Amino acid sequence: MTDVLHSSPPGVGAWDRVVRDLADDLAMDAVERDRAGAPPFDETARLRESGLLAALTVPPGTERDPSWEDACAVVRAIAVADSSVAELLARHHVLSRAGHFLGSPERAFPPGPRTGDRAWLLAGDLGAGSVAESARLRHGSLTITPIRGGYVLNGRRRLATGVPVADRLVLGAVCSATGDTRVVLVDPDVEGVETEPLPEHERAGQRAGGAGLVDFQDVTLGPEALLGVVEGDGYRRAPSAGLAPLATALMLVQVALGTAEGALAEARDAILAGHRVHLPDTLDDDPVGEPTEEADLLHTWGELATSLHVASTVADRAGAAMGAALRRGVRLTAADRAEVAVLVATTEAVVAEAVPRITARVTELADTPDLDRHWRNARLLIGRGSAARRFRDIGSHFLYPSRGVPADPG
Repeated sequence: MTDVLHSSPPGVGAWDRVVRDLADDLAMDAVERDRAGAPPFDETARLRESGLLAALTVPPGTERDPSWEDACAVVRAIAVADSSVAELLARHHVLSRAGHFLGSPERAFPPGPRTGDRAWLLAGDLGAGSVAESARLRHGSLTITPIRGGYVLNGRRRLATGVPVADRLVLGAVCSATGDTRVVLVDPDVEGVETEPLPEHERAGQRAGGAGLVDFQDVTLGPEALLGVVEGDGYRRAPSAGLAPLATALMLVQVALGTAEGALAEARDAILAGHRVHLPDTLDDDPVGEPTEEADLLHTWGELATSLHVASTVADRAGAAMGAALRRGVRLTAADRAEVAVLVATTEAVVAEAVPRITARVTELADTPDLDRHWRNARLLIGRGSAARRFRDIGSHFLYPSRGVPADPG
């Protein structure tokens, strides 16, 4: 496998075959792995072997990184086959940009394995996105205390992916001395770190992603562990730091869209293989002739496919704006970030309406087992980012531009 971190980054075309082969491999046993809900040791090994883990790792202090648009395309293609693995890869990619978001790209990683099969898998939560996020952290999550020669980390954090398999954790913690959010890199194998999976009843979707809880009890960190500081509130911090939660939101949008695409593909295969179809009530206002069972099926399928296409188009526009903002680097302005924020909010609103409807409808259409996992996965991915909330944010932006758009997506 080509070492993409020390050569010009390939476009998606250079990875088409790798992505396609990995997606096909994951699709073969996706149902069985979803049922098992086991830690993603095997899935992580497949990512390493394919080279995609290294390909979607942004190296420190260089502009030769995978483009944001390419990373989105890879994540979505993997999500069509397995949304849990796609989320694992998506969050890893965003976290690998931590130093760039925080204005310290040369400190994205301390010396350590970064290339080839030995690429670190990152899990965590930057905790650097917004006033709301900072408030959440202050109410009992992680705290970091400066000491002579480093820091001490304490607290408990729930992570969406990678808890049992991560090589490093990237975490935002509130500094007990200043109140700022400090983002640090933590080895999960050091003394004082304990992990546990989420209880079975809390893993209705994304079951193979490795969600879990991490406890930190007086974990000592050296000064090199600090990746950056988010200073002040949401109005004073650097615009680049405000991109972090937007980037996470857009990556999860790609996973959700891939999940819907996978649901449509699986339902189509089931219907063509002769599985029973549950159709809606006859469309009495069919403009092209007498309604038939075939016409009803085609109408429903066309409606779902159109909804997915519209959501994808909106997401692509937001993704292009994010890519441009990332390439601006230190030249990014607050106005640039605000433009990205409103596009992300628009995308979240559209996807929050389209994807649950698509994944629920195909479950009703095709009488085949395990198709409902796509709906369960989509609901967990979209989570609290309801369309209604984002519509209000967008309305506020256009009616009262001076208020801006909240940095906390959904």
